[in-house]
Amino acid sequence: MPVPKKRHSNTRTRTRRANWKLKPMNFADCPQCHSKVLSHHACPVCGTYQGRMVLKIETEEKKKPAKGKAQEEKAKAGKEEKPKS
Repeated sequence: MPVPKKRHSNTRTRTRRANWKLKPMNFADCPQCHSKVLSHHACPVCGTYQGRMVLKIETEEKKKPAKGKAQEEKAKAGKEEKPKS
């Protein structure tokens, strides 16, 4: 394998590496909910892409199961009991 004959100077190396920088992400506005969305991605807030619904988004209220009376009583009883020492 060929090997470089001479060492590159620091300036030459650093000039080449100067272009290895991150670019800011390109966000666009969602036409439905007007939140910021990456280009060519479905909106994580409303679940639409190019005017069509493509994701099913569940809200926080739907995720929480409703507590029954029995579960509430158990939770209250657990809080009221104090460990004996």
